[in-house]
Amino acid sequence: MIARSGPLDPRHVLFLCSLNAVRSPIAAALLRHVRGSRVLVQSAGIRTGTPIDGFAVAVMGELGIDLKDHQPQTLVELEDQSFELVVTLSPEAHHQALELTRTQAVTVEYWPIPDPTAVDGPREARLDAYRAVRDALLKRIRARFPK
Repeated sequence: MIARSGPLDPRHVLFLCSLNAVRSPIAAALLRHVRGSRVLVQSAGIRTGTPIDGFAVAVMGELGIDLKDHQPQTLVELEDQSFELVVTLSPEAHHQALELTRTQAVTVEYWPIPDPTAVDGPREARLDAYRAVRDALLKRIRARFPK
């Protein structure tokens, strides 16, 4: 994880979370949707995660974005890649990213996005929690990565 062209217009971005099953793949897919091929985007987790969450697939499908084929990966699997910006989405991921990049020229930003998997209740209440996460990420992405 080295080099950066500038924090205002990064060309290679990593979204990092705990498991790479909900927030980070949603964020990566949204950035690809908003900026297309102008930004290379990856997502990863600190720990090995489970397959993509079905609620994440459902709420992204509402925007016409397909996450069904997402395969969770860990930060270790990306160690040969360099990023100009690492956006962390959980406290655990943020601490790990700061530790790993402390001697490198990488911008690390923490976006405190709640974990929708913590919401219990009927299906619609859970979907609403995932939609709130999706919409909060989309708002931050549009502000951080203007066209």
